[in-house]
Formats: sequence, C-alpha cells, structure tokens
Amino acid sequence: MAINRWRLPVIGVVVALTVAACGGGGSKTSSSSNPDDGTQLTMWVRSATDQFSQRLVDAYNSSHKNHVALTIIPNDNYLTKVGAAAGSKSLPDILASDVVYSPNYTKQGLFQDISADVKALPFYPSIAQSHLKVASYDGKIYAVPHKLDSSVLFYNKDLFKQAGLDPEKAPANFTEMLADARKITALGHGITGFDLAGSCGGCGVYTLFPYAWAAGEQVLSDDGKKVMINTPAFKSIFTMYKQMSDEKLVDSSDKAQDGSTWPANFEAGKVGILPLGSPIVGDLLKQTKFKWGVAPLMAPDGSGTSTFIGGDVAGISATSKHRAQAWDFLKWTLEDNAQVEIIAKNGDLPGRTDLSGNKYTAADPRTKLIADGLKNGHTPFALPFGDLFNNPNGPWVATIRAALYGPGVDQALADGQSKIQAGLDAAN
Repeated sequence: MAINRWRLPVIGVVVALTVAACGGGGSKTSSSSNPDDGTQLTMWVRSATDQFSQRLVDAYNSSHKNHVALTIIPNDNYLTKVGAAAGSKSLPDILASDVVYSPNYTKQGLFQDISADVKALPFYPSIAQSHLKVASYDGKIYAVPHKLDSSVLFYNKDLFKQAGLDPEKAPANFTEMLADARKITALGHGITGFDLAGSCGGCGVYTLFPYAWAAGEQVLSDDGKKVMINTPAFKSIFTMYKQMSDEKLVDSSDKAQDGSTWPANFEAGKVGILPLGSPIVGDLLKQTKFKWGVAPLMAPDGSGTSTFIGGDVAGISATSKHRAQAWDFLKWTLEDNAQVEIIAKNGDLPGRTDLSGNKYTAADPRTKLIADGLKNGHTPFALPFGDLFNNPNGPWVATIRAALYGPGVDQALADGQSKIQAGLDAAN
C-alpha cells in the first residue's frame, strides 16, 4: 500500500461538475446489447485505490472479451480532472469516487441511473447500505461500492509486551489509551505510544468522528445541513489528543503530518497504538517484524464503539455510450468470486454483508473484528464535505490545529462549529 493514499483529495476551489440532465441514463444507450462483446471500456480511479482497482481490472480483463483500460489519477488532481472532463462531456465509461464526494457527483449528473440494475441483483439487500445511501439521489441509485474500508485501532503487541502491558488487551477507553501510550513511550529509542496527524483533515474525519459516534453523538445531521462538534465528546477527544501531543507521546512530526506518511511509523514497528483503517491490513498481514492486534474505536469512556465506513463507489458516467458493458464490469465486481477471491483474499473488506464471513476474512479474528464492526459504522453526508473537512486550508483542519496546538480546546471547538456551519449554510 502506498502510504500517501492517506492524504485525502485537496479542494482549494469549488469545481463545477455540470453535465447534461441529472442521471442521464435514459438517453445513453449501449453500442451493443451484448454485455460482453469485446468493447473497450475506460475507467478512472483515484490513486488511493490504485492497487485494489488494478487487481479487479486485471482479473476482469483476463476472463472477459471486454477490456477495461484503467487510469489512475493522483488524489489531489482527481476532482479537477473530473470537473474538466464533465464540462467537455469526455468522462470515462466507469467513474469511481471517494464515497464522501459521491453526493456532489450524483447531484451534478455525472452518473447514469442504475437503480433497476442494482435492485435486480439477487444479493441487492446485502450490498453495503452506507455506500448505496450516499450514492443515491432523489430515490435513484447512481453508483455501487467499489472499495470498502473501516477505521479501527491498531496496536503493536510486541511493544505492549516490552512495556509490561498485556499484549492481548487493547485499550478500551481513553484513560487506558493514555496510560498505555505513556508506558510504551517510556521504552525510548524513538518509540512512541501513539501517533496522530495534526494537519490532515481526512485523517481526522476518519479517526475522530467514530469516537463521537460511539459516544452517541451525530456529528453531521442526516441531510448534511447541520454540524455538531462543539460537544462533550469532542471536548474529551481533543483534550486527550492534546495531552498525547503535549507529553510527547507521539512522533515529533505530528504537527506537520498531513497524512502522506502517517502509517509509516507504525508499519516500521515504532508506534504502540495507531487509529487508522483497514486498507493497511494487507501490508500488516505480509510483514513479519512484529505481532499486531486490532480493536474498535471507542467512546471516550468506553461505553460504545463505532467506525467510519469509507472507501469509494463506482458508476457508469453520464457520457458513456457503453452502458451494458460498463454495468457488466460493475456487476462482476460485486459477485461472489471477485468479492471473495480478489478482495477478501488480499485482506480488504467485502462490499457485501452476506460475505463478511468468507473463508479469508473469517479465518483471522482481526479481519473478522473489522468486518463485524461495520454494523456500528457511519458514512457522513454533506455536499461541501471536501471544502469543509478535507481541505488543508478549511475549517476542520483549523479546528484540529487550534485544539491541539493553539489557545485551547473550548475556543477551537466553538470557532470550528461556527465556521463549518457557515459553510454548510452557504452550500444549502
């Protein structure tokens, strides 16, 4: 896994993603009704899913007459490139999107309506509902899960043992997490008990929101028009993180860490506890440097657990003339063989709940815990999500930095609440 994938797309300006009528599925017909007739298809994905997407495309191409030409676009350039292609009506046949940006794509009409196709699938009820929900607009489905990931707490069992801690017992609340981080940092030799990304909005969304959800707080309303971060849970979250930073229980680069190298210290065996996500599982399963465990992200007091269900969706672009063939690929990616023998076999999460007990996921209690935790997960919705939460110059990153390194948590949360709400009001 390329470690720079943890830096989510940068949104500096609002890109107009306007094409023909929203959900132009009715006017875009296939060049042939045969779904596998040797058609040359194009597909775009962001670099965050490069290896994952390539494995699927290679397997499809080797077993079908159709051929999918995959283009991998750097995360930071993805929205700009999609916006330009939308304006010139030159989108690829199959377009993937970070799940949090898909509401903008569907609203702007970048995808064809595939509601009937999706609902006709025999396993439709088991497709990840979090992804289908954000990929729907006005009751119609425009994309399906491409890649599913989930945020959890990883810990280094070897460092726990060296620090005199039980290597089979992950911290279950903030008090335990802080205490464990102190003991592990005391080992010295460049080892830290915890790691955080103080300049990465996407990292903060992915790993901080679940603490609040686990405490019973909503963070964003279902319609994406209201934010709730000036709350008791977030005060506890940032107070604990500030302690980690102030006591130097994290790497010295935490203040500048933009997510691009965030997993590196943990993967090198130098960090005791790391809140991150399932995409690093494939690499962790292959390494032999240390033993590792996984636990759910918890409420500050340990009263509940939750996860951010992230990843990407994929749909048929509004400008594609190969609807039947493009759907053949999307349908194939959701079928048992691709979900189990390509996705789950590599340590990734299947996009169907009925396959969460497959032989690969279920064989390892760590991957099974991650898959089982999806039932407590959420995928937030907000039209200006990128500008407000992922933009390195946006109000969410400013909130994180002010809370950890600024005048204080209370003021940071009050200012962040006001500025993020103003952004939501302007967009709605």
